[in-house]
Amino acid sequence: MENNSEIRPFTIDIAQADLDDLRDRLGRTRWTTDLPGVGWSRGVPVSYLRGLAEYWRDGYDWRVHERELNGYPQFTTEIDGQNIHFLHVRSPEPDALPLILTHGWPGSIVEFLPVIGPLTDPRAHGGDPADAFHLVIPSIPGSGLSGPTGEAGWDTNRVTRAFAELMDRLGYERYGAQGGDTGAVVSPGLGRLNPGKVVGVHVNGVSAFSDVNPDEMGELTEAEQARLKRMEYLRSEQSGYVMMQISRPQTLAHGLHDSPAGQLAWIVEKFKEWTDPAAELPEDAVDRDLLLTNVMLYWLTGTAGSSANSYYETAHAGAWGASERSTVPTGVAVFPLDVSIRRTLELEHTIVHWSEFGRGGHFAAMEAPDLLVGDIREFFGSLR
Repeated sequence: MENNSEIRPFTIDIAQADLDDLRDRLGRTRWTTDLPGVGWSRGVPVSYLRGLAEYWRDGYDWRVHERELNGYPQFTTEIDGQNIHFLHVRSPEPDALPLILTHGWPGSIVEFLPVIGPLTDPRAHGGDPADAFHLVIPSIPGSGLSGPTGEAGWDTNRVTRAFAELMDRLGYERYGAQGGDTGAVVSPGLGRLNPGKVVGVHVNGVSAFSDVNPDEMGELTEAEQARLKRMEYLRSEQSGYVMMQISRPQTLAHGLHDSPAGQLAWIVEKFKEWTDPAAELPEDAVDRDLLLTNVMLYWLTGTAGSSANSYYETAHAGAWGASERSTVPTGVAVFPLDVSIRRTLELEHTIVHWSEFGRGGHFAAMEAPDLLVGDIREFFGSLR
Protein backbone atom coordinates (compact mmCIF):
# COMPACT_ATOMS: atom_id res chain seq x y z
CA MET A 1 0.00 0.00 0.00
CA GLU A 2 2.84 2.42 -0.54
CA ASN A 3 1.96 4.41 -3.66
CA ASN A 4 2.23 8.13 -2.91
CA SER A 5 2.45 8.43 0.87
CA GLU A 6 2.35 12.24 0.97
CA ILE A 7 -0.17 13.74 3.41
CA ARG A 8 -1.64 16.92 1.96
CA PRO A 9 -3.60 19.63 3.81
CA PHE A 10 -7.17 19.91 2.54
CA THR A 11 -9.82 22.62 2.60
CA ILE A 12 -13.43 22.18 1.51
CA ASP A 13 -14.23 24.73 -1.19
CA ILE A 14 -17.48 23.95 -3.00
CA ALA A 15 -18.06 25.96 -6.16
CA GLN A 16 -21.00 28.34 -5.99
CA ALA A 17 -22.24 26.87 -9.28
CA ASP A 18 -22.74 23.52 -7.50
CA LEU A 19 -24.82 25.18 -4.78
CA ASP A 20 -26.85 27.08 -7.38
CA ASP A 21 -27.46 23.83 -9.27
CA LEU A 22 -28.67 22.13 -6.08
CA ARG A 23 -31.07 24.97 -5.33
CA ASP A 24 -32.38 24.86 -8.88
CA ARG A 25 -32.92 21.10 -8.79
CA LEU A 26 -34.75 21.31 -5.46
CA GLY A 27 -36.99 24.01 -6.88
CA ARG A 28 -37.89 21.82 -9.85
CA THR A 29 -38.57 18.59 -7.95
CA ARG A 30 -41.34 16.49 -9.45
CA TRP A 31 -43.21 15.51 -6.30
CA THR A 32 -45.06 12.25 -5.95
CA THR A 33 -48.33 11.69 -4.08
CA ASP A 34 -49.12 9.89 -0.83
CA LEU A 35 -51.83 7.43 0.01
CA PRO A 36 -54.05 8.94 2.71
CA GLY A 37 -53.47 7.91 6.29
CA VAL A 38 -50.37 5.72 5.84
CA GLY A 39 -47.88 8.05 7.57
CA TRP A 40 -44.31 6.73 7.54
CA SER A 41 -45.33 3.07 7.21
CA ARG A 42 -44.37 2.89 3.52
CA GLY A 43 -41.44 5.27 3.57
CA VAL A 44 -40.96 9.03 3.76
CA PRO A 45 -44.25 10.96 3.36
CA VAL A 46 -44.17 13.56 0.61
CA SER A 47 -45.55 16.27 2.93
CA TYR A 48 -42.61 15.80 5.28
CA LEU A 49 -40.00 15.52 2.56
CA ARG A 50 -41.30 18.54 0.70
CA GLY A 51 -41.06 20.71 3.80
CA LEU A 52 -37.54 19.53 4.54
CA ALA A 53 -36.47 20.07 0.92
CA GLU A 54 -37.89 23.59 0.97
CA TYR A 55 -35.86 24.35 4.10
CA TRP A 56 -32.80 22.83 2.43
CA ARG A 57 -33.32 25.12 -0.56
CA ASP A 58 -34.25 28.35 1.21
CA GLY A 59 -33.21 28.15 4.88
CA TYR A 60 -30.09 26.01 5.09
CA ASP A 61 -26.73 27.76 4.56
CA TRP A 62 -23.99 25.38 3.39
CA ARG A 63 -21.29 28.04 3.74
CA VAL A 64 -21.84 28.21 7.52
CA HIS A 65 -21.22 24.49 7.85
CA GLU A 66 -18.40 24.48 5.32
CA ARG A 67 -16.62 27.02 7.55
CA GLU A 68 -17.30 24.86 10.62
CA LEU A 69 -15.78 21.80 8.94
CA ASN A 70 -12.83 23.85 7.73
CA GLY A 71 -12.24 24.89 11.33
CA TYR A 72 -10.76 21.43 11.89
CA PRO A 73 -7.45 20.33 10.34
CA GLN A 74 -8.21 18.19 7.28
CA PHE A 75 -5.92 16.18 5.06
CA THR A 76 -5.91 13.76 2.17
CA THR A 77 -3.50 10.98 1.29
CA GLU A 78 -3.46 8.18 -1.24
CA ILE A 79 -3.62 4.63 0.12
CA ASP A 80 -3.91 1.55 -2.08
CA GLY A 81 -4.67 3.75 -5.06
CA GLN A 82 -7.55 5.53 -3.36
CA ASN A 83 -7.89 9.08 -2.06
CA ILE A 84 -8.49 9.07 1.70
CA HIS A 85 -9.81 12.22 3.38
CA PHE A 86 -9.60 12.63 7.14
CA LEU A 87 -9.81 15.08 10.00
CA HIS A 88 -6.79 15.00 12.28
CA VAL A 89 -7.52 16.93 15.47
CA ARG A 90 -4.65 16.84 17.95
CA SER A 91 -5.40 17.34 21.63
CA PRO A 92 -3.68 20.16 23.53
CA GLU A 93 -2.82 17.48 26.12
CA PRO A 94 0.57 15.98 25.16
CA ASP A 95 -0.18 12.54 26.65
CA ALA A 96 -3.50 12.13 24.82
CA LEU A 97 -4.32 8.68 23.41
CA PRO A 98 -4.72 8.52 19.60
CA LEU A 99 -8.23 7.36 18.63
CA ILE A 100 -9.59 6.63 15.16
CA LEU A 101 -13.34 7.23 14.76
CA THR A 102 -15.09 5.47 11.86
CA HIS A 103 -18.57 6.36 10.62
CA GLY A 104 -21.07 4.17 8.79
CA TRP A 105 -23.80 4.52 6.17
CA PRO A 106 -25.67 6.84 5.78
CA GLY A 107 -23.39 8.78 8.10
CA SER A 108 -20.17 10.70 7.53
CA ILE A 109 -17.53 12.63 9.42
CA VAL A 110 -20.38 15.03 10.30
CA GLU A 111 -21.59 12.43 12.81
CA PHE A 112 -18.60 13.12 15.02
CA LEU A 113 -18.67 16.93 15.06
CA PRO A 114 -20.48 17.07 18.46
CA VAL A 115 -17.85 14.89 20.18
CA ILE A 116 -14.62 16.36 18.80
CA GLY A 117 -14.30 19.11 21.43
CA PRO A 118 -15.06 16.98 24.52
CA LEU A 119 -12.81 14.13 23.36
CA THR A 120 -9.80 16.22 22.34
CA ASP A 121 -9.99 18.86 25.06
CA PRO A 122 -11.83 17.53 28.13
CA ARG A 123 -10.23 20.26 30.26
CA ALA A 124 -12.25 22.86 28.33
CA HIS A 125 -15.45 20.79 28.58
CA GLY A 126 -15.60 20.08 32.30
CA GLY A 127 -13.69 16.81 32.07
CA ASP A 128 -10.42 15.33 33.24
CA PRO A 129 -7.44 16.20 31.00
CA ALA A 130 -6.19 12.64 31.55
CA ASP A 131 -9.09 11.49 29.33
CA ALA A 132 -7.91 13.40 26.23
CA PHE A 133 -7.62 11.89 22.75
CA HIS A 134 -5.89 12.82 19.50
CA LEU A 135 -8.62 12.16 16.92
CA VAL A 136 -8.30 10.74 13.41
CA ILE A 137 -11.68 10.80 11.63
CA PRO A 138 -11.50 9.41 8.08
CA SER A 139 -14.15 9.44 5.39
CA ILE A 140 -14.71 5.85 4.30
CA PRO A 141 -13.50 5.27 0.70
CA GLY A 142 -16.50 5.71 -1.55
CA SER A 143 -18.18 8.10 0.89
CA GLY A 144 -18.09 11.86 1.17
CA LEU A 145 -14.79 13.67 0.82
CA SER A 146 -12.77 10.52 0.17
CA GLY A 147 -14.69 10.60 -3.10
CA PRO A 148 -15.98 7.77 -5.25
CA THR A 149 -13.84 4.65 -5.35
CA GLY A 150 -11.91 4.28 -8.58
CA GLU A 151 -12.01 0.49 -8.81
CA ALA A 152 -13.90 -2.53 -7.54
CA GLY A 153 -12.92 -4.36 -4.37
CA TRP A 154 -13.33 -1.80 -1.59
CA ASP A 155 -15.02 -4.04 0.98
CA THR A 156 -14.75 -3.42 4.73
CA ASN A 157 -11.60 -5.55 5.03
CA ARG A 158 -9.82 -3.38 2.47
CA VAL A 159 -11.06 -0.25 4.25
CA THR A 160 -9.69 -1.66 7.51
CA ARG A 161 -6.28 -2.27 5.97
CA ALA A 162 -6.25 1.26 4.53
CA PHE A 163 -7.11 2.80 7.90
CA ALA A 164 -4.38 0.75 9.58
CA GLU A 165 -1.95 2.15 7.02
CA LEU A 166 -3.28 5.66 7.70
CA MET A 167 -2.53 5.33 11.42
CA ASP A 168 0.94 3.99 10.63
CA ARG A 169 1.52 6.87 8.22
CA LEU A 170 0.58 9.33 10.97
CA GLY A 171 3.15 7.70 13.24
CA TYR A 172 0.70 6.24 15.74
CA GLU A 173 2.10 2.99 17.14
CA ARG A 174 -0.44 2.69 19.94
CA TYR A 175 -4.06 3.77 19.56
CA GLY A 176 -7.73 3.02 20.15
CA ALA A 177 -10.56 2.53 17.65
CA GLN A 178 -14.20 3.51 17.92
CA GLY A 179 -17.15 3.34 15.56
CA GLY A 180 -20.78 2.54 14.90
CA ASP A 181 -22.55 0.82 12.01
CA THR A 182 -19.83 0.15 9.40
CA GLY A 183 -17.44 1.62 11.96
CA ALA A 184 -18.46 -1.21 14.31
CA VAL A 185 -17.06 -3.63 11.72
CA VAL A 186 -13.93 -1.67 10.79
CA SER A 187 -12.93 -0.82 14.38
CA PRO A 188 -12.81 -4.45 15.60
CA GLY A 189 -11.13 -5.28 12.29
CA LEU A 190 -8.31 -2.90 13.18
CA GLY A 191 -7.91 -4.75 16.47
CA ARG A 192 -7.75 -8.13 14.73
CA LEU A 193 -5.29 -6.78 12.18
CA ASN A 194 -3.00 -5.00 14.66
CA PRO A 195 -3.59 -6.38 18.19
CA GLY A 196 -0.16 -5.13 19.22
CA LYS A 197 -1.04 -1.54 18.34
CA VAL A 198 -4.77 -1.25 19.09
CA VAL A 199 -5.14 -0.94 22.87
CA GLY A 200 -8.93 -1.15 22.83
CA VAL A 201 -12.01 -1.11 20.60
CA HIS A 202 -15.23 0.71 21.51
CA VAL A 203 -18.36 0.18 19.41
CA ASN A 204 -22.00 1.18 19.29
CA GLY A 205 -24.72 -0.01 16.95
CA VAL A 206 -23.03 -3.41 16.73
CA SER A 207 -24.69 -6.77 16.13
CA ALA A 208 -23.23 -10.26 16.03
CA PHE A 209 -22.86 -12.25 12.85
CA SER A 210 -24.04 -15.39 14.60
CA ASP A 211 -27.57 -16.02 15.87
CA VAL A 212 -28.56 -16.82 19.43
CA ASN A 213 -28.36 -20.54 20.20
CA PRO A 214 -31.98 -21.82 20.35
CA ASP A 215 -31.11 -23.69 23.57
CA GLU A 216 -30.22 -20.37 25.21
CA MET A 217 -33.36 -18.46 24.24
CA GLY A 218 -34.88 -18.94 27.68
CA GLU A 219 -31.83 -17.37 29.31
CA LEU A 220 -32.24 -14.04 27.50
CA THR A 221 -33.26 -11.01 29.49
CA GLU A 222 -36.45 -9.14 28.63
CA ALA A 223 -34.36 -6.44 26.95
CA GLU A 224 -32.48 -9.03 24.89
CA GLN A 225 -35.72 -10.67 23.79
CA ALA A 226 -36.93 -7.26 22.65
CA ARG A 227 -33.71 -6.84 20.67
CA LEU A 228 -34.28 -10.18 18.96
CA LYS A 229 -37.77 -9.03 17.95
CA ARG A 230 -36.24 -5.81 16.70
CA MET A 231 -33.77 -7.82 14.62
CA GLU A 232 -36.62 -9.80 13.05
CA TYR A 233 -38.40 -6.53 12.25
CA LEU A 234 -35.24 -5.18 10.62
CA ARG A 235 -34.94 -8.32 8.52
CA SER A 236 -38.58 -8.37 7.43
CA GLU A 237 -39.45 -4.68 7.12
CA GLN A 238 -36.19 -2.77 6.78
CA SER A 239 -33.89 -4.90 4.67
CA GLY A 240 -34.98 -3.46 1.33
CA TYR A 241 -32.25 -0.83 1.23
CA VAL A 242 -29.65 -3.49 2.10
CA MET A 243 -30.79 -5.83 -0.69
CA MET A 244 -30.75 -2.97 -3.19
CA GLN A 245 -27.27 -1.84 -2.18
CA ILE A 246 -25.76 -5.35 -2.10
CA SER A 247 -27.34 -6.40 -5.40
CA ARG A 248 -27.89 -3.43 -7.77
CA PRO A 249 -26.18 -0.33 -6.35
CA GLN A 250 -25.54 1.12 -9.80
CA THR A 251 -29.23 1.14 -10.72
CA LEU A 252 -30.03 2.92 -7.48
CA ALA A 253 -27.22 5.42 -8.07
CA HIS A 254 -28.80 6.95 -11.16
CA GLY A 255 -31.80 8.27 -9.23
CA LEU A 256 -29.91 9.39 -6.11
CA HIS A 257 -27.10 11.06 -8.06
CA ASP A 258 -29.53 13.03 -10.22
CA SER A 259 -32.20 14.02 -7.69
CA PRO A 260 -31.37 15.78 -4.42
CA ALA A 261 -34.92 15.06 -3.18
CA GLY A 262 -34.29 11.37 -3.87
CA GLN A 263 -30.95 11.45 -2.07
CA LEU A 264 -32.57 13.26 0.85
CA ALA A 265 -35.39 10.70 1.12
CA TRP A 266 -32.99 7.74 0.94
CA ILE A 267 -30.98 9.07 3.89
CA VAL A 268 -33.63 10.75 6.01
CA GLU A 269 -35.68 7.54 6.17
CA LYS A 270 -32.85 5.96 8.16
CA PHE A 271 -32.71 8.93 10.49
CA LYS A 272 -36.43 8.41 11.14
CA GLU A 273 -36.19 4.63 11.61
CA TRP A 274 -32.92 4.35 13.53
CA THR A 275 -32.90 7.34 15.89
CA ASP A 276 -34.24 7.48 19.44
CA PRO A 277 -37.77 6.00 19.43
CA ALA A 278 -38.88 8.87 21.65
CA ALA A 279 -38.28 11.26 18.74
CA GLU A 280 -41.31 11.76 16.51
CA LEU A 281 -39.34 13.18 13.58
CA PRO A 282 -35.66 12.97 12.55
CA GLU A 283 -34.99 16.57 13.54
CA ASP A 284 -36.31 15.81 17.03
CA ALA A 285 -33.38 13.42 17.44
CA VAL A 286 -30.69 15.13 15.37
CA ASP A 287 -30.16 18.82 14.65
CA ARG A 288 -31.77 19.55 11.28
CA ASP A 289 -28.78 21.48 9.91
CA LEU A 290 -26.42 18.71 11.00
CA LEU A 291 -28.62 16.18 9.20
CA LEU A 292 -28.59 18.26 6.01
CA THR A 293 -24.82 18.78 6.22
CA ASN A 294 -24.49 15.01 6.33
CA VAL A 295 -26.69 14.72 3.23
CA MET A 296 -24.64 17.44 1.54
CA LEU A 297 -21.47 15.37 1.86
CA TYR A 298 -23.14 12.67 -0.24
CA TRP A 299 -24.70 15.07 -2.74
CA LEU A 300 -21.77 17.43 -3.33
CA THR A 301 -19.24 14.60 -3.70
CA GLY A 302 -21.42 12.43 -5.94
CA THR A 303 -20.94 9.40 -3.68
CA ALA A 304 -24.49 8.02 -3.52
CA GLY A 305 -23.52 5.18 -5.83
CA SER A 306 -20.05 4.40 -4.49
CA SER A 307 -21.24 4.41 -0.86
CA ALA A 308 -24.03 1.99 -1.80
CA ASN A 309 -21.50 -0.07 -3.75
CA SER A 310 -19.53 -0.69 -0.55
CA TYR A 311 -22.43 -2.92 0.54
CA TYR A 312 -22.10 -4.89 -2.71
CA GLU A 313 -18.36 -5.27 -2.24
CA THR A 314 -18.59 -6.39 1.38
CA ALA A 315 -21.44 -8.85 0.80
CA HIS A 316 -19.82 -10.44 -2.25
CA ALA A 317 -16.44 -10.68 -0.52
CA GLY A 318 -18.05 -12.34 2.51
CA ALA A 319 -16.40 -9.64 4.61
CA TRP A 320 -19.24 -8.91 7.05
CA GLY A 321 -18.58 -11.91 9.24
CA ALA A 322 -15.85 -11.93 11.88
CA SER A 323 -12.81 -13.81 10.59
CA GLU A 324 -11.67 -14.72 14.10
CA ARG A 325 -12.42 -13.79 17.69
CA SER A 326 -10.75 -10.51 18.62
CA THR A 327 -8.37 -10.63 21.56
CA VAL A 328 -8.37 -6.84 21.95
CA PRO A 329 -10.30 -5.46 24.96
CA THR A 330 -13.68 -4.35 23.63
CA GLY A 331 -16.32 -1.99 25.02
CA VAL A 332 -19.92 -1.98 23.79
CA ALA A 333 -22.39 0.88 24.21
CA VAL A 334 -26.02 -0.13 23.61
CA PHE A 335 -28.52 2.60 22.75
CA PRO A 336 -32.29 2.27 22.20
CA LEU A 337 -33.12 0.24 19.05
CA ASP A 338 -29.62 -1.31 18.97
CA VAL A 339 -29.79 -5.10 18.63
CA SER A 340 -26.61 -5.95 20.57
CA ILE A 341 -26.81 -9.18 22.59
CA ARG A 342 -23.80 -9.84 24.77
CA ARG A 343 -23.66 -13.64 24.59
CA THR A 344 -23.45 -13.66 20.79
CA LEU A 345 -21.04 -10.74 20.62
CA GLU A 346 -18.72 -12.47 23.09
CA LEU A 347 -18.21 -15.21 20.50
CA GLU A 348 -16.47 -12.60 18.32
CA HIS A 349 -15.03 -10.05 20.78
CA THR A 350 -13.26 -9.94 24.15
CA ILE A 351 -15.83 -7.77 25.90
CA VAL A 352 -14.60 -6.10 29.08
CA HIS A 353 -17.07 -3.18 29.19
CA TRP A 354 -20.82 -3.14 28.52
CA SER A 355 -23.16 -0.15 28.89
CA GLU A 356 -26.87 0.22 28.15
CA PHE A 357 -28.50 3.63 27.77
CA GLY A 358 -32.12 4.77 27.86
CA ARG A 359 -31.84 7.56 25.30
CA GLY A 360 -30.09 8.07 21.99
CA GLY A 361 -30.06 5.82 18.98
CA HIS A 362 -28.06 4.47 16.07
CA PHE A 363 -26.36 7.83 15.40
CA ALA A 364 -25.13 8.07 19.00
CA ALA A 365 -22.45 10.71 18.43
CA MET A 366 -25.12 13.06 17.03
CA GLU A 367 -28.03 12.08 19.27
CA ALA A 368 -26.44 11.59 22.69
CA PRO A 369 -22.86 12.89 22.45
CA ASP A 370 -22.63 13.31 26.23
CA LEU A 371 -23.42 9.63 26.84
CA LEU A 372 -21.10 8.41 24.12
CA VAL A 373 -18.20 10.63 25.23
CA GLY A 374 -18.63 9.52 28.84
CA ASP A 375 -18.62 5.86 27.85
CA ILE A 376 -15.57 6.23 25.61
CA ARG A 377 -13.68 7.99 28.42
CA GLU A 378 -14.66 5.32 30.95
CA PHE A 379 -13.72 2.42 28.69
CA PHE A 380 -10.33 3.72 27.62
CA GLY A 381 -9.53 5.04 31.12
CA SER A 382 -8.22 1.66 32.23
CA LEU A 383 -6.34 0.96 28.98
CA ARG A 384 -4.13 4.02 28.72
